[in-house]
Amino acid sequence: MYKNRSQDNRNNICGKKIKTIRKNLPQKTSQRKLADMLQVAGLDIDKNAIQRIESGMRFVTDIELKIIANVLQVSYQDLLDS
Repeated sequence: MYKNRSQDNRNNICGKKIKTIRKNLPQKTSQRKLADMLQVAGLDIDKNAIQRIESGMRFVTDIELKIIANVLQVSYQDLLDS
């Protein structure tokens, strides 16, 4: 039967990578600042959603993934590679 979770029981496979990329950005970027950047890009998301994505508790849609990748200036594939 198909499971809608990763092997480590997370709701997404991109959260850890998003956190790593966010923390390695040239300017210090908090979860709140990333949420603000995403809101400017047209994604209605808040700091709590970013925290839940990074911890693997929240699903990420393909639309969200595309916008997150654009804001972080990486390809969506970079976010999916573990």
